[in-house]
Amino acid sequence: MALQELNFSFKPEKNFTSFAPEWFHSGVVGSGDMEVLMEHKKQDGKVTVKVVTPVTGFDQVWEKVLAKFVAETKIGNLHMEINDNNATPFIVHMRLKQALFEAKGDVES
Repeated sequence: MALQELNFSFKPEKNFTSFAPEWFHSGVVGSGDMEVLMEHKKQDGKVTVKVVTPVTGFDQVWEKVLAKFVAETKIGNLHMEINDNNATPFIVHMRLKQALFEAKGDVES
């Protein structure tokens, strides 16, 4: 199975929140959907994303899902790496929000 790499860059709105932790990991690719690695990176507020996926032809879908995530969360200065294993757009969006929620420490003990 050949993997493809997609790279995206998003500029958040003016009132963005910087990603606080140095880095964060969520999920396991072997679990059946995806893995997310988030890293604080000073880049003038930009959010950069590298996606590695076995699915071809969904570049525009990835871009729309990621743009929606950046707009909704108002996050900035973030680099993400996503290792996908055939996750649907709904699952991608849910996993991204879950990873950010956990990374910010908003998890109940």
